[in-house]
Amino acid sequence: MRAVATSLSVLDLAPVNQQLEKLSAEQRIEWALARLPGEQIVSSSFGIQAAVMLHLCSRVAPGMPVVFIDTGYHFPETYRFVDDLSERLQLNLHVCRADISAAWQEARYGKRWELGAEGISRYNHDNKVEPMQRALNELNAITWFNGLRRIQAPSRAETSCVELRWQRYKVHPIVDWTDRDVHRYLTRHGLPYHPLREQGYVSIGDWHTTRALKDIDHPAQARFHGLLRECGLHAIAET
Repeated sequence: MRAVATSLSVLDLAPVNQQLEKLSAEQRIEWALARLPGEQIVSSSFGIQAAVMLHLCSRVAPGMPVVFIDTGYHFPETYRFVDDLSERLQLNLHVCRADISAAWQEARYGKRWELGAEGISRYNHDNKVEPMQRALNELNAITWFNGLRRIQAPSRAETSCVELRWQRYKVHPIVDWTDRDVHRYLTRHGLPYHPLREQGYVSIGDWHTTRALKDIDHPAQARFHGLLRECGLHAIAET
């Protein structure tokens, strides 16, 4: 993994996060762009609320690289959503994939998402974590913006505005936003939700491990058959 800037090891994030908690999402992005080292990127799964972060970053920093991980198993609606937002917001899109195609992986390993938590974890690592790490390296990114919010899952309840992940600064400008905040922003700027939201989906990933609310007993089962809460990209940050 690429060595990080020296300042990364000496920056005290506790007072930084105290300061950022008082700022707006745009101000948090502006602060990070001005004070954090290295190149900056924003990652997006082009999920339910993706237009919020993509719009925010495109307004504050036009041309910022947008990293999208293509597993080969996204819904057709997701691929069309990527095309729509990329054109609408003039995104600098970087699509990253696993070194081995989806078809070849199935031939070699089978359908790992059907093999319990361990199988899903291995699938996620090969198709999401490794491509994301490679993208960060190839783009020389030290600052990584994304749209995590505390209310999305218990595993995200303690997420800070800025934390360390894979020896990089991981910035969450809308971490304290509610669903109402998201809706107001999208409405104000005439931006769409992911089209599958209208069909009862609350979280969007690969078609084989994503379920609509009508097909499950609890929202926790909407992704990964309820066996996992995170894909590996947003696990607990380093300390």
